[in-house]
Amino acid sequence: MPQLMVISMLLFFVLTVPIAVAIGLSSMLGVAYDGQMTWLVIAQQLYASMDKYPLMAVPFFILAGNLMEEGGISERMVEFAKSLVGGVQGGLACSCVLTCMIFAAVAGSSVATTFAVGAILIPAMVKHGYPLPFSASLQASAAELGVIIPPSIPMILFAVSTDTSVGEIFIAGIGPGIIIAAGLMGYVWWYARSNGLGKHDGEGRLPLWTAFKRAWWALLMPIIILGGIYGGIFTPTEASAVAVVYALFVGMFVYRRLSLKTLSRTFHRSVVSTAIIMFVIANAGVFGFLLNRAGVPMALGAWLSHIFTNEYSFLLGINVALFFIGMFIETSASIVVLAPLLLPVAMQFGVDPAHFGVIMVVNLALGMVTPPFGVNLFAACTVAKIPIERLIRPLLPFVGVVFVCLVVITYVPALSLYFRDLVYH
Repeated sequence: MPQLMVISMLLFFVLTVPIAVAIGLSSMLGVAYDGQMTWLVIAQQLYASMDKYPLMAVPFFILAGNLMEEGGISERMVEFAKSLVGGVQGGLACSCVLTCMIFAAVAGSSVATTFAVGAILIPAMVKHGYPLPFSASLQASAAELGVIIPPSIPMILFAVSTDTSVGEIFIAGIGPGIIIAAGLMGYVWWYARSNGLGKHDGEGRLPLWTAFKRAWWALLMPIIILGGIYGGIFTPTEASAVAVVYALFVGMFVYRRLSLKTLSRTFHRSVVSTAIIMFVIANAGVFGFLLNRAGVPMALGAWLSHIFTNEYSFLLGINVALFFIGMFIETSASIVVLAPLLLPVAMQFGVDPAHFGVIMVVNLALGMVTPPFGVNLFAACTVAKIPIERLIRPLLPFVGVVFVCLVVITYVPALSLYFRDLVYH
């Protein structure tokens, strides 16, 4: 049965069947082939997969990100980031990374980060002389921070799928997020200086104090959300609702950019995005249940234990596998299906669950910017109005930078676990 399910799922992927539908159809084939299960199992597991309290955070964080984009919060964040680093050569490109980093501390979605920040900064970078393919590639790569720096929707999915603490994996993502942001900023600064770009990036930049006064309502948002989570005031799930209320209040009554018309559009977009993710989660839950029933996790653990002799070789093999999986399979589906299978094996090799969660999320975040199914690439191409083929060449250095950071994150666990241990132990 497991072989039939996996092979049929891959065949559906090749036939370009939507991810959730492919997983669901493969699960139905598994039930039909088994012959001992009632079809009610599918309905039960579809419901059970979504009946988890932490998943309530997913629609709220999606809505919060969209409200930030429509309500002018992301625009103020861009102004503040430019006032901080926009004065140096290459500062506008560095502002893109820094803004994504700040926006990521609330939105939890890389696609939302791409649209919200890219719509402002891609045209600005092109206006200052940066090549359009470079600008779009930078935005797509920097938006990865949306799923690495907490709060993060993929991290919530990992925690729910593996029964680990959402708060622990959230705080474990802070150090790796800073490392990746620093690596990207270092590369774009070197690129700008090497190619004579960004010499006039400081033009139109607001003074720091002026930008801070204009943006302080926006900057207060990540402080409230992260401070509330780690201060024990509210849970990560409750924080998502707080983010929505705050974004709604600031957008409507402070910046006055949200109207009933824009709210209708924002809610509609958020509902569609949530439905897509939840449909994937529901079908992947059925798929995972059938694999567990067939004993696949134990068999996979025994096989991997036979192949890899220690923690370091195991992590190397997992990184390579996840990198290629992320290129072809959507992130949510990859996490919900693979995390419950791989985490027990990782723990056998002595890998901390929070550290492994970060490794998995960073790996699959790379898949968001690599062809053929990189959602960030498609989002950046939509914003920049450029064909995806033109992004491949300038994208390679960014992928290389993130991959080097991933290696460091993988083999230096303290980068992920120091803050976690500080708060939880």
